[in-house]
Amino acid sequence: MSNDPSDPFNKKLSVKKLLDDAHTAGTLSTVAKATLEVVDLGAQIQAGLGVNVDDVAASEVVLVSMMPDDSGSISAAGNTTAVRDGHNLVLDALAKSKQAGDMFVHTRYLNGHVLYPYTPLGGAVRMTQANYQADKGTPLYDQTVVLLGTVIAKSQEFAQAGVPVRTVTLLITDGGDCGSTRSSAKDVKALVHDLLAQECHVVAAMGISDGTTDFKKVFRDMGIPDRWILTPGNSAVEIRRAFQVFSQSAAAIGGAGAQLGGFAN
Repeated sequence: MSNDPSDPFNKKLSVKKLLDDAHTAGTLSTVAKATLEVVDLGAQIQAGLGVNVDDVAASEVVLVSMMPDDSGSISAAGNTTAVRDGHNLVLDALAKSKQAGDMFVHTRYLNGHVLYPYTPLGGAVRMTQANYQADKGTPLYDQTVVLLGTVIAKSQEFAQAGVPVRTVTLLITDGGDCGSTRSSAKDVKALVHDLLAQECHVVAAMGISDGTTDFKKVFRDMGIPDRWILTPGNSAVEIRRAFQVFSQSAAAIGGAGAQLGGFAN
């Protein structure tokens, strides 16, 4: 086997080892591990891992992960700017928190494009007209599995380095799943269950109203507790307010521990 870290095969094996180690440690169940192994997701997960743990001096870290919707319906509803601004608002709010130096952020769009892998807040890329086009589908289950797999792998990497880690993850969509080919709501639920069982992770979701989708049901089926579900209406003001609520909760998690009661809205 190649020891060259630039070898993509070697990278996929490194992700596999992190997931194997998480399973051995009891933080990743057999069912959830199988979900990540049905299709080899190593390269996709690796793309989000980012910062080298050995370069992190913090005594504990908070991982904040976001998955903005880049489906065509966001554009059709005129919400491209609101989603873009909402993401950037979260970065600005976190940068003002007392724990900003211990926070690492990662954004992967709903259709798989990695805007930036885990990086210190100062290295985060803002969403702009140039790097965000909402013109694709809604593979909600497939990409949530990838994102949560990345959260699990990065958490395991920090844990193995002796650094306590807390995480908060936000999924954003304006519709139910449409386009997933390998994963189901049940698969997502297995991963969410494992994360929540550790009592140092929050998985949250924002369902931007399309007038028909029951987002409470969509996210409940994915294992996300009602207290971590936001359901803004389909207007820029409501969408930005929902991002503000998330940013406040993420900052609080960084300072007060992950077991908050839910969104304060």
